[in-house]
Amino acid sequence: MIKKNSLVLYKNSAALVTEEAANGKFTVKFLSVPATQTKKAVYGEQSVRPKDILLLHEGPASSLEAALDFAEQNAPSEDKIYDLNSDNKITGLIKECWELLSSDDSTKNQSHSFEDLVSLFYGDLKADQAWGLFAALKNTVFFMQNLKDQMDGKITFTPRSKEEIDSLVKKADEKGKEAELRAAFIDRLKKHELLPEDSKFMGDVEALALGKTDKSRTMHDAHLKESPEKAHKLLLDTGLWKITRNPHPLRWGLSMHSASECLSRPPEEERVKVEGISYAIDDEWSADPDDAVAFDGQYLWVHIADPASSVMPESSIDKSARARGSTLYIPEGAARMLAEGSLEDYALGLNEISRALSFRIKLADDGSIEECTVMKTIVDVKRLTYKQADDEKDSAELKPLFDIARKNVERRKKAGSVQINMPEVHLSVDPESKIVSIRNVNHFESGEMIREMMLLAGEGAAKFAFKNNIPFPYVSQEAPDIPAEIPEGLAGQYRLRRCMKRRSVGVTPAMHCSLGLNMYTQVTSPLRRYSDLIAHEQLRAFLDGRPLIDKDTMLMRVSEGDAAMQAAKKAERKSNTHWTLVYLLQNPEWTGEAICVDKSQKVPLFSIPELGSESYIMPSKEVELNESIRIKAANINIPELTVDYLPVE
Repeated sequence: MIKKNSLVLYKNSAALVTEEAANGKFTVKFLSVPATQTKKAVYGEQSVRPKDILLLHEGPASSLEAALDFAEQNAPSEDKIYDLNSDNKITGLIKECWELLSSDDSTKNQSHSFEDLVSLFYGDLKADQAWGLFAALKNTVFFMQNLKDQMDGKITFTPRSKEEIDSLVKKADEKGKEAELRAAFIDRLKKHELLPEDSKFMGDVEALALGKTDKSRTMHDAHLKESPEKAHKLLLDTGLWKITRNPHPLRWGLSMHSASECLSRPPEEERVKVEGISYAIDDEWSADPDDAVAFDGQYLWVHIADPASSVMPESSIDKSARARGSTLYIPEGAARMLAEGSLEDYALGLNEISRALSFRIKLADDGSIEECTVMKTIVDVKRLTYKQADDEKDSAELKPLFDIARKNVERRKKAGSVQINMPEVHLSVDPESKIVSIRNVNHFESGEMIREMMLLAGEGAAKFAFKNNIPFPYVSQEAPDIPAEIPEGLAGQYRLRRCMKRRSVGVTPAMHCSLGLNMYTQVTSPLRRYSDLIAHEQLRAFLDGRPLIDKDTMLMRVSEGDAAMQAAKKAERKSNTHWTLVYLLQNPEWTGEAICVDKSQKVPLFSIPELGSESYIMPSKEVELNESIRIKAANINIPELTVDYLPVE
């Protein structure tokens, strides 16, 4: 019976009843904060329901302090639970009691009340000793408390079998040894003196560095800040990672491998055979040509790879491409949106015959689009590099294309287009040596020509979709706020870039101000950009008379693909910065030119054309816009992606 000064269990700890039941409740006193945590123990009081407490001894107990003091001096601590040879007196008595009960077949598997067990190994149960003896039974491996009985308001224990005890002790020993090994590992980790076998403990650090989790038990135990950057630094400092390990695509949730599911072979279907040669013109390192152009004297032809002939909306390949958003281009190579094995069938110019979705465009005298027709075609494609195309730009086949491009540039300029040219570089990494190469991208006139052809195709496709009421992904951009005065040279190009607004993708056509086009879409890269692929799916459905994707569904899918593409772009930028810093570490004597492009901040901003990057640099003397200085790299920090550029005196 519970009454005043009874000793009870409250939240599995000792408590003393200080007031008898009132309104069906008791008031209990309990230890809130042990003296080990503060200078003096802190006690609390709480009004509780009868079902919230469990009677240990009806009392009267002299005080809660006396009960706790007896337990502290006599009961074994929790860390001695699996010590079969403990020198604690009460533990020895409990062991003898267990041996007695286990030797009798009639009692070895029976439950025994707390009072009966105490009478066997200790004698009369006194109130001030009840908590200590209960804790002693709890903190030995010989007996197991029956929690079901505790739920029913009873305290009972059952002897464990010898086999159970041996198994528990073995597991505890293994756990103890593991704890010792881990403690030694943490000590080595703090000193950055890891052994080869310590890598097995560092999995959570790698997971944090790769963005797979935001916690690391190892770093927490070593009192290190838990962040991807700090985890990266730790992996470098301990030698488990090399500086050439690029974690950024995985941090953005991107695969560094191309899609695995191959497209089926192109279907046999009726196609228009386009006469003459069309030209796929691209960088010399391009491996996935997806556009080709030609002019037949009447029409401009822009031929685009046709994977949508096999990829159906909501197919597994379509969903995979949407999740990727685009092909990921990083210096290590390309992780393609569509499977590598599909390139030969669908890229243009890799086989004798190329199948394309073609945009046949009739131009007005002022260069504007008078008519655009979309059709499924077979094309004879010849591949050229930009340099080769520049060398042949006055040929009968290519000259009309250059003329059309120049006229289109002028047309767009009159409509307010903004052309920005900033230095670009191409980074590559040797797969074996991991040596980084950086080379400047040359701007060929043929590159500008191809850009204009692609813009004409995008404008023509937008007009075709709008005219035929096809739900379609349109790309738009608000007008930039360009100041009246723009500096000359690279500083002016930088200022213009800062004026640009963010692009928007939607299902309603709107002005793309920086391009100078009143409606525009992207359809020229379906092998490497999801918005282009879904646009092709929609165009093909229209041509075949199949149901179209509705506007709401189109917007949802395009938005998902665009979000994934933006993540890929961020991962590409981070990866390029990573490998640029690796390049600087591999070339410690590097010096280069930096050109001042902005002086609006306390420290001027410089463009570094050789690296394709920008940085705030404090020059040794006052500099003007477009003035160049010589710099070198210092304080390179791979995990934080930072570097200090210093003037070379």
